[in-house]
Amino acid sequence: MLRREVLPEHTAAYARGVERLGFDELWVVEDCFYAGGVAAGAVALASTERIAVGLGVLPAVMRNPAATALEIAALARMFPGRLRAGIGHGVTSWMHQIGAFPSSQLAALEETTSAVRALLRGERVTVDGRHVHLDDVALEFPPPVVPPVATGVRGPRSLRVSGRVADGTVLTELSVPSYVRRARERIDEGRAEAGRTDAHHVTVYAFAAPDRDDVRALVADGLRDGGSSGQWGDLDVTAPVAAGDLPDSWLDELTVSGPAARRSLDALRDAGADTVVLIPAAEDPDEALAQLAALRGALT
Repeated sequence: MLRREVLPEHTAAYARGVERLGFDELWVVEDCFYAGGVAAGAVALASTERIAVGLGVLPAVMRNPAATALEIAALARMFPGRLRAGIGHGVTSWMHQIGAFPSSQLAALEETTSAVRALLRGERVTVDGRHVHLDDVALEFPPPVVPPVATGVRGPRSLRVSGRVADGTVLTELSVPSYVRRARERIDEGRAEAGRTDAHHVTVYAFAAPDRDDVRALVADGLRDGGSSGQWGDLDVTAPVAAGDLPDSWLDELTVSGPAARRSLDALRDAGADTVVLIPAAEDPDEALAQLAALRGALT
């Protein structure tokens, strides 16, 4: 992953570095108020030759779905087969801050994702929903290779929505294997409701470093911020835990780091993760690449 803390002008060099290390995908972040995800994704794609790039994730309510589809379609045409798109609720406080918080987050996500996917398929879309209102809209340049559109969600109702309308799901960092397994179950419930039998790709983010100590502060901060129901499995996170007090066993469940990194990665895959996106602990791009290089050797 290209962490949000990386200055935009370092995107190209970082993307090339990740590709040189032999990774299959690079995900960029759109968090308020850092760098735009579409711009970062475009630079990452243009700076590389092989690696796929994921937009993880675009807030559903931050753009009109027609605008979102236009951006995704353009990238998909310029870099066919290399784009992965993601749409999410957006952090509640940020969406309030920009005056975009919807009357129903679930409706906004479902309607936006459905409309964007239909437009990318070249369909002419008319919809008058709770959040999305489009009148006879069609893209002039729909992509010949339609990119998958995932949703970045956590809770059970949102996971069912993802199963109904998306091509995949992006699960946030600090997701333990048991949560990934339960998330798959909720996704499958939504897929059954919609009668879907196509593939659904689950991507899981994970803090990562060759040394457990490098992820301790990140994990402690994340646990303080709170998570979705069941995201931390059976870990007894009932009170704030200082970074130095985190048991190694917790870090092995919550991250891909240290001597158990390969085992932690395999556990996520066994639980239903099709792709695991490593979030390097270091914010500095050169240090992050060094961490990824060390992990690459340990994981292969």
